Amino acid sequence: MKTIIGILVILFLIAAGSVNAEDVTIVEATDSDISENLDLEAVASLFGEAKNLEDFEKKLNDPKSQISNLDLNKDGEVDYLRVVETSKGKTHLTTIQAVIGKDQFQDVATIDVEKDSKGETQVQVVGDVYMYGPGYIIQPVYVQPPVIWIWFWGPYYSPWRSPFYWGYYPPYYRPWRPYPTHRYRKNVHVNINVNNSYQHTTIRKSKTSIELQNKSRRNDYGKKNPDKSFVKRNEGIKNKEGLTSKKAQKPKTEAMKKSTGTKVQKDWQPASGKKGQSSKVKNNKVSVPSKQSRPAQNKSLNRKKSNNRSGSNRSTRRPRGRGGR
Repeated sequence: MKTIIGILVILFLIAAGSVNAEDVTIVEATDSDISENLDLEAVASLFGEAKNLEDFEKKLNDPKSQISNLDLNKDGEVDYLRVVETSKGKTHLTTIQAVIGKDQFQDVATIDVEKDSKGETQVQVVGDVYMYGPGYIIQPVYVQPPVIWIWFWGPYYSPWRSPFYWGYYPPYYRPWRPYPTHRYRKNVHVNINVNNSYQHTTIRKSKTSIELQNKSRRNDYGKKNPDKSFVKRNEGIKNKEGLTSKKAQKPKTEAMKKSTGTKVQKDWQPASGKKGQSSKVKNNKVSVPSKQSRPAQNKSLNRKKSNNRSGSNRSTRRPRGRGGR
């Protein structure tokens, strides 16, 4: 009896392992680049809605909106994004860093905020060269002057450096698993204020911001993974904008790749699946049960109809049922 129970337990464990393995194969069916996991237009939009940099950091890490999909350290959870600011004169450099380990940070993007000679505030969101390639810059034009500008230039301004680090996060923060990239791209757009415009440029206006960034940049992930820089990941493509243009020209079928095995959110639907429709996925192919074939019609009835049309050169054929002969 004990032997039988032992065999049944082993068979159960093997079956459970097979199910888990199949789930990992199913969940991710598209190839992706690191730069596709944080939409900088969404970042620019949030920046324009923030009261100050503390509020901006909270919005970046809000578990409800899930603006980021970055998991650089591959621990199965989206990395916390901290905000660090440095300034000089009329220039403020806001840096967004992914927390990837104990005293390990990776710059993801910077936001240049600078007053020009006319007293007007200029904002540019600059993707880190390792993450997005050189010259990937978004210049937002806000429909209304953001409140955060008042904070930068008002009497209540004080430099902001995030107090959070690896293992120490704010109470509101609850880490989440990353989505498949195509699902993230679809969902993140609801967080972009479409009343603003987001101009893409390769020219960075603020020389002071470049100076400040060179002194404070963190590239811990890049140093450990030099072969994963944007230039190495995408040979022949200058930056994220070029990558987007190239993918837009490809047929959708070319974008489909085998699963990378990355753990992702469970509450997603396969691209070709539909709610209420049973489907099976094997090797990234979706097969849907076909409708039952129509029953064959009564042959004697067809003969009778044919005999009634004697003298005609045309012959009447009954339609064949699906799968019928």
